[in-house]
Amino acid sequence: MSIKRIQIAQKLWHKLWENYISRVNYAQVYQQMITAAGGCVANDHIAFRSLRLTVENQNLGIEHLAEIAAALGYLPAGEYYFPSSHLYARHYRHPQQDEFDLPKLFISELIVDELPDEIAQLIYQTVASGLSIDALTFPSNIDALSESEIEQFVNQLATIFTRPWQPPRKSTVEIVNNVTQYGAWVLLHGYAVNHFTGYVNRQNTPQYPDIETTAKALSERGVPMKAEIEGSPCSGLRQTATHAVKEMVTVLDDTSGELINLPWTYAYYEIAERNLIANDAGEKVLFEGFLDAQAKNLFEMTRK
Repeated sequence: MSIKRIQIAQKLWHKLWENYISRVNYAQVYQQMITAAGGCVANDHIAFRSLRLTVENQNLGIEHLAEIAAALGYLPAGEYYFPSSHLYARHYRHPQQDEFDLPKLFISELIVDELPDEIAQLIYQTVASGLSIDALTFPSNIDALSESEIEQFVNQLATIFTRPWQPPRKSTVEIVNNVTQYGAWVLLHGYAVNHFTGYVNRQNTPQYPDIETTAKALSERGVPMKAEIEGSPCSGLRQTATHAVKEMVTVLDDTSGELINLPWTYAYYEIAERNLIANDAGEKVLFEGFLDAQAKNLFEMTRK
């Protein structure tokens, strides 16, 4: 794998982190808390949401973001089904993850065709409004790019992780939210980061040796936390999260046709602890995947 592609991945995730942390102050509290204890802030995975829907021959689902993941050297590593929520997800891992400290990617999509026709039509009409998605093109001379050219390209890539359609109507968001809060979230935020994930295993501070002490310390600092930790102490993956922050989002007023502000959930900050499990050969290995039931519960953290 080209070192320049790895540099682009590192810089892109850092740029998205800087934007995310400016909006999700709970992540700032975590960062300050771990750093003050002499520990390390590492990211286990980044999560994104999307819509399994094709508009003007453009796939708006996992495959859209998977193009970027593949171009950066990431490979599919697991898939997950959530029938009751009409969701499907896939996670990606970079083969040099450990060497270059690259996070996993967890990309999910709402299967729009499974929704009631009225809801599916509202979603389709909204995303088709002013949709603007440029084809992803990596420079052919990527190994010869200068530092400034890499920065410029990363800035270009970062614009993909926004909302590529016009603001939705207020009534559309509210109607869709009654059926799928995930769908309403994507109409408002598009491909913006849904969450970053503090990796407990890498904190490397005796003050916060596990997920319990970390979650408790965040709560003591005034961070609203999920009531429980997903996963038992002996399971491969244990997760919890802050509540989602609320922001003023822009929507179209149905009566006046003007843009107005509406309070809505944006992102939360997750923390995860990974443990050893027995593989098929009976050897103890670190669990690198995700668990369907836990992921389903965490999807609900953005419910308004």
